[in-house]
Amino acid sequence: MKFLEEYRDPEKARSLARQIESVVTEEWRIMEICGGQTHAILEYGIDRLLPASVDLIHGPGCPVCVTPISKIDKALKLAQRPEVIFCSFGDMLRVPGSEGDLRSIRSRGGDVRIVYSPLNAVEIARENPDHEVVFFAIGFETTAPVNAQAIRRAEAEGLDNFSLLVSQVLVPPAIRAIKEAEDCRVDGFLAAGHVCTVMGYWQYEPLAEDYETPIVVTGFEPFDLLQGLHICLKQLEAGQAEVMNQYSRAVTREGTKAAQEQIEKIFKVVNQQWRGLGEIPNSGLALKGKYNKFNAEEKFEITVEEAKIPDQCICGQILQGLVRPSECPAFGRQCTPDSPLGACMVSSEGACAAYYRYS
Repeated sequence: MKFLEEYRDPEKARSLARQIESVVTEEWRIMEICGGQTHAILEYGIDRLLPASVDLIHGPGCPVCVTPISKIDKALKLAQRPEVIFCSFGDMLRVPGSEGDLRSIRSRGGDVRIVYSPLNAVEIARENPDHEVVFFAIGFETTAPVNAQAIRRAEAEGLDNFSLLVSQVLVPPAIRAIKEAEDCRVDGFLAAGHVCTVMGYWQYEPLAEDYETPIVVTGFEPFDLLQGLHICLKQLEAGQAEVMNQYSRAVTREGTKAAQEQIEKIFKVVNQQWRGLGEIPNSGLALKGKYNKFNAEEKFEITVEEAKIPDQCICGQILQGLVRPSECPAFGRQCTPDSPLGACMVSSEGACAAYYRYS
């Protein structure tokens, strides 16, 4: 509790906000990459503590949100197969595909189960040898090590009835894509502390140099976020562009080598489709070599039609940081958490869900 009191102390936060105000002389736009940071910013009113000249832009930091609709459609096809037990994290059940969602498949009798780890899905495969068990492996670098561990365990136990539907994405190539977009309006980034706990931050250093853009690895508590913003804004005002680590209590430059080795053993880097951002080179992970036998797309030879996106949904623009959720005509009207048009309103890390809940 002492830790939380320190990092959520209102007086400390207001004092740091005053320091930020004394530093800022120009207009700056800073993007936080992590959806968890977006929710904390809105929940604790961090944005309202900042000078009007500092604009916080919400980036594609929600793994549920950036999963392309085509991958959701493949999940729906798999979940409808009578021999399949489809396992997923809870948020994914409500994400709309072209036609329906996993929750609707379950209501019609499909065996769709919520799990809290891919290792739970391995257990289900062990207990149900007459069924094919598929786990929806989504996420950033943070989830990749345990997904790799699930594959290794399934291989060790000879579980041929276990596979992954993979939609793993990597953060640094997404930052590069954002900076190279013609309509980019981002001056600095707050990098996600939990991703960097796994991967370190050495991969961000070429990005800061190439685009002359400061990147600050930042935690998730209110004081973390204000401190990360303060560091980033001081760099911008001084004309500097370095990678700095606010979250030093959890992150090192090198990251967690054991986790990285786990990823490298099981996965290879591939081009990846992102909702809203399109295909980004070298921004995804796919099973490699002998582990491709655990690839559900190969195992079941799934094909889908071109994805259908509701005309009213501007989730793609929101994920690019081009508009705010509150600027969407459907926000809070046709699109609510109970009846979402897109993933940004569904996910516990989605920007639309954060605006709906806290604004």
